[in-house]
Amino acid sequence: MKKYFFYFLAVLLNFQFHTGLACSGYKLTIGDKTVLGSNEDAWRTTPHIWFEPSNKQNKYGAAFTGSRFDGANGYAPQSGMNEVGLAFERLASYHPLQKSESNKKPITNQTAFLKNILHHCKNVEEAQAMIDQYDRSTFIEDVFLYVDKDGKHLVVEPYSTTIGNEASYLISNFCPSITSKEKALELERYRNGVLFLNKIKDSTEDFYRKLSDTMHVCRNKIGDGTLLTSIWNLRDKTINLYFYHNYDSVIHFNLKDELLKGEHIYRIDKLFPTNTEFEKLKSYYTAKNNNIIALGLILLALLLSSIAIYFLISSFHKNHSPLQRIILIGTALINFILTIYLYILFSNPNIYYFAAPYTTDNSFLNKLSYLPNTLLILIIPMIYFNFETNKPNQSNHSFTLNTLCYFILLAIFYYWHLYTFL
Repeated sequence: MKKYFFYFLAVLLNFQFHTGLACSGYKLTIGDKTVLGSNEDAWRTTPHIWFEPSNKQNKYGAAFTGSRFDGANGYAPQSGMNEVGLAFERLASYHPLQKSESNKKPITNQTAFLKNILHHCKNVEEAQAMIDQYDRSTFIEDVFLYVDKDGKHLVVEPYSTTIGNEASYLISNFCPSITSKEKALELERYRNGVLFLNKIKDSTEDFYRKLSDTMHVCRNKIGDGTLLTSIWNLRDKTINLYFYHNYDSVIHFNLKDELLKGEHIYRIDKLFPTNTEFEKLKSYYTAKNNNIIALGLILLALLLSSIAIYFLISSFHKNHSPLQRIILIGTALINFILTIYLYILFSNPNIYYFAAPYTTDNSFLNKLSYLPNTLLILIIPMIYFNFETNKPNQSNHSFTLNTLCYFILLAIFYYWHLYTFL
C-alpha cells in the first residue's frame, strides 16, 4: 500500500504545472538611446510602481514595478531601472532542474536580491559579477533581461549568464541558451515582435508604444492578458506606463524627479481612467484569488473522495445486485477522477483564463479538459440512479449528497466557462 501511495503522490505532483505568468520584452539601441520595454502578463489586480532613493544601504536610487505582494518585503519587482541607467525585467520560463554549484551563495529573499542588484550595480558587467556569486535555482521558473544605458544586455538564467550587445534584442517565455530560434518563434508574442522589427525601426515614443502593443496579449475568454506595459528610457531616465493592454492612455514618470520625493508608491490602476476589462478581471473569482473558493474546492475534493471510498466498500455488500455494484464502483471512479481535476484546478490558474478545452503538452490533462462536458451528460442518469437507490427501506443519503456535489461542480464549471461548447 505504501508503494501505491507514493506512486499516486508522484502522479499528483506531476500536475504541479508551471504557473508562472507569460511576459515579453525587448531592448533597442538606436544612436545613443537605449530603451527596455516590458509587458507583464498577469492575472493579479494589484499593479504598483514605487521609488526607492539612495541611502546608507542603497548606493543608487531605483524605480520598480510589480503586482505580487511579498509580505514584509513589499511587492516583488517585475521590472525596474536605477538612476545610472541599469534596467531589468523578469519573465516566466522553463528550465530543467540541474545540480546546483555548492560554492554559490544561497538566495534567501528573492525580492531583496532583485532590488539589491539595481541598488548596487551601474552596468551589466557589475550585475553579472554580483549575480554569478549566487545559486539561482530558486529562480528555476524565471529568466531575466538586464540592460544598461550603453546598450549592452545581460540574460540571466538559472544556471548561466550571458552578455550581448545587439542593437535589438527580443525575449519572451523561454531560456535562450536551451531554445532554438525556430522554437522561440512558435510563441506568438515573440514572433509578432520579430516581424514588426523586420519592417521598421525607430526611436520615437510612438514606435515603442506600437512595438509593445504588437507583443501584448488579450485573451478572448474574459479579456485578460497584459496587465502592465512599462517602457524604460535608460538615457533620459524616464518611464512610460500603459495599463491593462490599453495603449491610448499613458502615464509619464521622470525617475530623478520621483526619487527627490523620497520613498513612495503608486497603485497603477488608480492613475488611469476606468478600464472595463480590468474591472471584469477584478470581479472574476478563482481558487487562486479567493480563499473561500479555494476552501470550497478542497472540501468538495475531500467529500467526493470520501464518498468514493464509502461506495467502494459498500459495493462488496452481499445485498447489492450486480447493477448496484456497477453503479457504486462507477460512481467511485468518477469521484476519484473529479478529485484529481479539482486538484489541478487548485494548482493551475491557467485553466481559469484560457479557452476550453485547455490544452498543454500533457495528454492526460488534455483529456481531463472534457470532464465538465462528461459530468453534464452523466448528471441525468445519476439523478435516475439516485431515485433507484432511495426506494423505501433502502435510503442512501450518501448518493443524494454525491449528486448535490455534482450540481455544485456543474455550476462552478459554468461560471469558469469550462464547457467546450460555450
